[in-house]
Amino acid sequence: MANSVTIVGRLGQDPEIKYFESGSVKARFSVAVDRNYSKENRITDWFTIEVWGRKAEFVGEWIKKGALVSVTGQLEVNRYNDQAGNPKEWPYIKATDVSFVGSKRDNAAPMEVGASF
Repeated sequence: MANSVTIVGRLGQDPEIKYFESGSVKARFSVAVDRNYSKENRITDWFTIEVWGRKAEFVGEWIKKGALVSVTGQLEVNRYNDQAGNPKEWPYIKATDVSFVGSKRDNAAPMEVGASF
């Protein structure tokens, strides 16, 4: 069985970059994807994205709020218990590729269209 997800949407905020003592780097951001059923009935889905390592550094440097991106990765679920001991689940996409989509003007970033990390 395959676990592969590809979405295209716009960043909801600048990526949050976290550096760990181990030397690892993580970028986390959200992407808005519209489901257009009709002009009057549009639903926006928000996806949390995590990317690690050198790709995370590139994302933090070049991709900003509002950029139109394509994200490919795996759907993962973080399972934990809240403070009251209730089980919780938090789905996210662990990205293996993040690419600009559209024109430079659409993304307002100094990279070539179609550049990929």
